[in-house]
Amino acid sequence: MISYLEELCEPTEFFDHTSRTVREFVRRVVPDPRAGTDVERARALYYAVRDGIQYEVYGADLSRRGLRASSIIQRGMGLCVHKAIVYAAATRAAGVPSRLLYADVRNHLASDRLIGLMGGDVFRFHGLNSVFVGGRWVKATPAFSRLMCRLNGIRPVEFDGPSDGVHYLYDRYGRRHMEILQWHGEFDDFPYELVVNGIRSAHPGLFQADAAVVGGSLLAEAGRNAS
Repeated sequence: MISYLEELCEPTEFFDHTSRTVREFVRRVVPDPRAGTDVERARALYYAVRDGIQYEVYGADLSRRGLRASSIIQRGMGLCVHKAIVYAAATRAAGVPSRLLYADVRNHLASDRLIGLMGGDVFRFHGLNSVFVGGRWVKATPAFSRLMCRLNGIRPVEFDGPSDGVHYLYDRYGRRHMEILQWHGEFDDFPYELVVNGIRSAHPGLFQADAAVVGGSLLAEAGRNAS
């Protein structure tokens, strides 16, 4: 009988880390999953997901297949929910127990278009992770890449392993940035209906008549704001 921590390294429908796509992604970052410490493996994979998978809300695939780690890696982009799934799958593949966390957040620096589509600056079911490293659970937030942060004047969230890596309340210019309003708890696997239905219900303006997420580019919007 395996322990709870061992269970949190197992593959699931969404954390499909036995797939070739996820295995190759992890191998590029952690060639030997037995080498180094759990902190070192979790940290290396954090930056691979944070900066290697583009953060993009527009056109996000919220189907069950589209929310598998392998599909997200192949597409190379996704919103916070997608990136947290990839990080959970990758860390599990490297022997690091991981879970998902969800929270409602207020993003003070979202673009005007995104705020209009979302119906305000409160975003429901923002996704992040908790990983078991150094004998304790710590939070990690691989959502916003260094490039995205630079274009928006935001400090990228760093992750050292021993301490939590969560969004900063203020950006590099002293403006309020990300504020966590309410936690929805931690989950051993991706709670598809809860999160996807929650996003659709809270942000109907983000979806087209065919239920697909509207198109666009956050990088393009950030570039225009920075110029």
